Amino acid sequence: MKHLSTMILCIVILCAFGSIAYSQEIQMGTFTYGASNEGYTLHKGNGDRMSTLEITFTKPFEVKPDVVINVNTLDAEKSTNIRFSLKAVSVSRDGFTLQVKTWADTQINLIGGTWIAVAQKK
Repeated sequence: MKHLSTMILCIVILCAFGSIAYSQEIQMGTFTYGASNEGYTLHKGNGDRMSTLEITFTKPFEVKPDVVINVNTLDAEKSTNIRFSLKAVSVSRDGFTLQVKTWADTQINLIGGTWIAVAQKK
């Protein structure tokens, strides 16, 4: 079922990018990021907090790709509002940094999802 969800997500994203020509490279993957990861701090404390996860592509792209991220798993404290921002930063031919932010009293124990990277071939 997980692979079917990823395939459906890819189709939706490909439609969003417009018609994909054969001259494009595509890579995709999944992530799960939480308290068991070193440096993760979004499950405790208050105020503005940010954690990052390095994602490395299986094969470097010829040019810097565009990256789209989808959240499909979220484990958060139920007694507070759920607030988060998720984005790809420092995108390069080799990978990107997944940046997760939260604020106020939100406590996120785990966040997971899929990513897709698309680039034009030279």
